[in-house]
Amino acid sequence: MVLLDFPLNDPSNAILVEDGIYLRYPQERDYEHWAGIRAASRSHLQPFEPLWAVDELSMSSFRKRLRIYARDIRAGVCRPYFIFRSQDDMLVGGCTLSNIRRRAAMSATLGYWVGRDHIRKGYALSAVKAAVRSAFDTLKMERIEAACLPDNRASQNLLIKAGFRKEGVARNYLRINGKRRDHVLFGLDPEDFRKIDD
Repeated sequence: MVLLDFPLNDPSNAILVEDGIYLRYPQERDYEHWAGIRAASRSHLQPFEPLWAVDELSMSSFRKRLRIYARDIRAGVCRPYFIFRSQDDMLVGGCTLSNIRRRAAMSATLGYWVGRDHIRKGYALSAVKAAVRSAFDTLKMERIEAACLPDNRASQNLLIKAGFRKEGVARNYLRINGKRRDHVLFGLDPEDFRKIDD
């Protein structure tokens, strides 16, 4: 992985490079590609995400999302990225470090998605590795957490490949597609990540 242009307090131009992909902060010029891949992947993504708003894919909704990202970045609680395929700069998904906590916790929550046409090609795993490495090396986090639905075996397998350990099940953990759902919880510390990253 190569880390390029990642000032700690301004990740807006950050590029994290990993096998076959790179991550960078979402920008307004990404709107058409983002809306296109999300629309084409709607039936694939909705079962695993919070309920989509009526105007979920509108330009105004996207701009609002960017404003929230900017606010959260300034507050130091979020690092959102879009995933791009290196060979042609195609947007293939997103990866976010959110709920960044300092002091005693020194931890963050990882989330990710990949468009329907880009699953099982290694992009999500590469993105997770790049984001996790940045969290540990640049943000100095000491723990990364992730959660996924019990029936989402693909996501669980991805997290295990990235070094995460299954830690249990949280009842009614998140509201997904309009309904509270149990989630399998995973955790990762720098030592376990280094074992798979060598």
